[in-house]
Amino acid sequence: MAQTISNIINSYHDLMDNKSDPRVNDWLLMSSPFYTLGICLGYVYIVKILGPKLMENRKPYELKKVLIVYNLFQVIFSTWLFYESCVTGWMTTYSFRCQPVDYSLSPSALRTASGCWWYYISKFTEFFDTFFFVLRKKYDHVSTLHVIHHGIMPMSVWFGVKFTPGGHSTFFGFLNTFVHIIMYSYYLLAALGPKYQKFLWWKKYLTAIQMVQFVLVMLHAFQLLFIDCNYPKAFVWWIGMHAVMFYFLFSNFYKETYNKKKAKAEALAKERNGDTSKSKVGICFTTQEALYDHTNAINGMKPMTNGYTTNKDGDLRNRAFLQKNDKM
Repeated sequence: MAQTISNIINSYHDLMDNKSDPRVNDWLLMSSPFYTLGICLGYVYIVKILGPKLMENRKPYELKKVLIVYNLFQVIFSTWLFYESCVTGWMTTYSFRCQPVDYSLSPSALRTASGCWWYYISKFTEFFDTFFFVLRKKYDHVSTLHVIHHGIMPMSVWFGVKFTPGGHSTFFGFLNTFVHIIMYSYYLLAALGPKYQKFLWWKKYLTAIQMVQFVLVMLHAFQLLFIDCNYPKAFVWWIGMHAVMFYFLFSNFYKETYNKKKAKAEALAKERNGDTSKSKVGICFTTQEALYDHTNAINGMKPMTNGYTTNKDGDLRNRAFLQKNDKM
């Protein structure tokens, strides 16, 4: 047993010291994966346990100005990262068929590696998406999909920066930063308030864009399984399987979200027609942009549209669910 443990430790040090990219070994958080793992686990603990506990007896924070600044920052940061991925390869010298990693000390190779590291750092800044949900007490948005997506990405990107900071697999970052420009632009407009709602007609396409992104990453990565390319096959599988996992997670989210909306619309139609005898339908008032809705300063709740959840006397019913009572 002692020999087995010793062999594992030696193999780990050989992997980290001799098979990684020596150019990045001294960069922040690059010496060991355990720093990143610890931060990711800390993120999960904060958003699922500590944060809700601390907010238990507090009112939701009003974060309108903070959210505007944050989303503007993310748009600018994502735009810069996308620009770097374009000028250092994907719109200049890179091949979409096969692109080995340039491990040299040339200015262009170092710039590419630096861009990969900054993309890795950007995954930590995105933790604030969830922190803001917790501070606004929008716990229904701290879903399994959301936490997995944000919690796993820094760890995934760390291995890319450590071993392959450039080349074929950076196609994921190239697409992802472009998608984030669109996504955070949407959130920025949502954060500006109701008068900008007319500019948010394209909300329904956000998840579809994410899914198209993952399909393109899958096709781009797995093509190397069928052609000869000087690129590590391990990272072909690493990137490709991440894309597969996220595709099915987002696909499931897409179906659940829009099926729920359809059921909600049908329930509201029945309610207006006085039909309350057949089913129990959950009504969710927090949508993807719920974090950016204006709130009532007294109780922290979003004002509700008249008539959706009132009884015939005008009294508010349960704001989360319409109970269908066969006796009515």
